Amino acid sequence: MILALDHVEKHYGHFSLDASLAVREGCVTGLIGQNGAGKSTTFKAILGLIFEDGGRVEIFGKPKKELSLTDREKIGVVLGESGFNEELTIRQVAGILRGFYRKFDRERFLSQCRKYQLPQDRRLKEFSTGMKARLKVVAATSYGAQLLILDEPTAGLDVVARDAVLDLLRAYMEEDADRSILISSHISGDLEGLCDDLYMIHEGKMLLHEDTDVLLGSYGIIKADENQYRQLDKEYLLRAKHTGFGWECLTAHRDFYMENYPNLVVEKGTIDGVITLMTGGTDAPCGDAFKAMGPEREEV
Repeated sequence: MILALDHVEKHYGHFSLDASLAVREGCVTGLIGQNGAGKSTTFKAILGLIFEDGGRVEIFGKPKKELSLTDREKIGVVLGESGFNEELTIRQVAGILRGFYRKFDRERFLSQCRKYQLPQDRRLKEFSTGMKARLKVVAATSYGAQLLILDEPTAGLDVVARDAVLDLLRAYMEEDADRSILISSHISGDLEGLCDDLYMIHEGKMLLHEDTDVLLGSYGIIKADENQYRQLDKEYLLRAKHTGFGWECLTAHRDFYMENYPNLVVEKGTIDGVITLMTGGTDAPCGDAFKAMGPEREEV
């Protein structure tokens, strides 16, 4: 694993984090959840921006504290609240990056800035929000990083600006099969088209880990009235939520219910739908349904 968290804990007065996840080499892993769920706290623990209260973080197979300067230079970071001094120009940013990273490729950096329409002689305070977001990703990918850690890199961007950032990330992954990304976003469409697997965090706890293809291909949302719900085989339900018209249920076995209950409405699972039911539903009626997900999804 290029990155692994084993029960990393952080406790505040109103919030507690207990996070376990893993990022494989050559994969893009997404961390999804509502605002305040613990995404940014998890990222800060990984990067050493806060002191964790327990657990273990390993990067490149080493405990975080044992990373060398060379190891740290292989990590690219984009945080929502971070950025360059807005009085700088891109050419000045290039000079700063060259001073920090021994493998900084100035020509690549400036070429990428031109490609993504970032003017090199204007001050950053004149840039749009989308331009600043593109610049942060271009900078993070300009010195041969093997791992990108991106906290909401597309937040606040319009569709065109988001697509530009996602194109940058896809190009980064295509250049080297061993590169990896850990990315958080509340925009489900971004992650559906980019991530190999997804973790869902809620109130500081990891509720779900699943391959993106499996989530989109096998998960389903059942809509049943009271009578249908009473007759429903609940073995493969993950969550159930009572609504005004009856019940909404989440399953990882959509085909089972489509084949055995032909009159039942079973919609294709989406990231948004999974988030809604995993955080707003209950597993009380579902028995041991989580076991149906397989042991590989119960552990990192």
